[in-house]
Amino acid sequence: MQLPEDQIRAGHIPADLYRQIPPGTDLRRIVIVQQAPRSYKGPIVLTLVVLTGSVALLLVIAFLVQVVAGAAVAVLSATGGLTYTINRTSKTRKGI
Repeated sequence: MQLPEDQIRAGHIPADLYRQIPPGTDLRRIVIVQQAPRSYKGPIVLTLVVLTGSVALLLVIAFLVQVVAGAAVAVLSATGGLTYTINRTSKTRKGI
């Protein structure tokens, strides 16, 4: 039993706690309350939620930019202010 937690679980009172007990106290009626160990579940879940939300927000922004750009090209080409053509040329090899 090297740790104070082990001593408390075994029913022994560590020396530093024993000095804090007022004289004349019945040691059989002392209850030592320990702090619960820290849980990391909350911060991990919060981090995952923030990351997921950030990725979703970036995807929505990218989609909106694409839709706005497509609408702008459609409006400008319909009004005659912009022509938009796709030129697909294929490379053919000439025989020798």
